[in-house]
Amino acid sequence: MTVTAPITLTTNQDLDQARLRAAFGSFPSGVVAVAAEVDGALVGLAASSFTSVSLDPPLVSVSVANTSKTWPDLRRAARLGLTVLAEHHGDVCRQLAGPVAQRFDQVPVTVTDAGAVTLDEGLARFDCSIYREVEAGDHTIVLLLLHAVAHAIDQDDAGSAGAPLVFHRSAFARMAV
Repeated sequence: MTVTAPITLTTNQDLDQARLRAAFGSFPSGVVAVAAEVDGALVGLAASSFTSVSLDPPLVSVSVANTSKTWPDLRRAARLGLTVLAEHHGDVCRQLAGPVAQRFDQVPVTVTDAGAVTLDEGLARFDCSIYREVEAGDHTIVLLLLHAVAHAIDQDDAGSAGAPLVFHRSAFARMAV
C-alpha cells in the first residue's frame, strides 16, 4: 500500500485559475449536449457540468460560461433537449464546441414538436425547460425541469448502449467498469 503525504492547504495565493482548473480536473464528469431548435435552426453546446438535482420535482442542472455566445439563443427556446453523451461521442463533443454552423453536421438528432433537440445515440435523453438560472461567478447554473426521459435501459439491447463520455484532466477518458 502506498502512503501519500497529506496535501498542505495554504491561503488564497493558491487560487489562480491554472491551479483551480487542474484541481477541478481531478474530478471526472460526464458530458452532455444541450440543444434546441431556435428560429428554425439547430442550436447547441456541450457541457461537462451536468448533475441530477431532484426527483420531486424532477430537476437537473448544467453550468454555462457567462461568455457563451450560444446560451443567449438557447435560453430563448421553450424546450431544451439534453443528451448524455456516450464514450464514442468525443468527436461530436468537439464539434458541439466548434463553429456554430457545423455543430450538427452529420449528427443524427431528433427534434420534438416543442423544439427540444436530442442526439439519437445518447445514453439518456431529456426534454426539459428552464426552471431557474443562478448567477455563480463566471458561470450561470441552469436548473432544468424535466418533462420526458428516454434512456438505454428503455431499449431491448440496453447492454449495447456503452459507457458515458467522461471528461477528466482536460481530456476525454473511458470509464473502467
